[in-house]
Amino acid sequence: MEKAKRAKYTLEFKQEAIRLVESGESLASASRTLGVVAQTLHNWVKADGLGKLRGAETRRVSAEQMEISRLRAELARVKMERDILGKATAYFAKERK
Repeated sequence: MEKAKRAKYTLEFKQEAIRLVESGESLASASRTLGVVAQTLHNWVKADGLGKLRGAETRRVSAEQMEISRLRAELARVKMERDILGKATAYFAKERK
């Protein structure tokens, strides 16, 4: 049985992932968006807080991949806002009747 290769991420990718979490997105949502395990993202946030965040230089994340990740996160946030507004609209419409 072949051992799975461990993914390596650049410092820039990790910092962008941390920025998503710090901007208010949940760890679980950000990890799903970026395709990273939630515990891994938690470890990155913790390491950043301690000033020990490091990146691997072996795997390059292209500018397009970073943009796709950012847009996915933004889309997830906008969908959540849309759902909340839809529920609020339904609630207030129901209250008026």
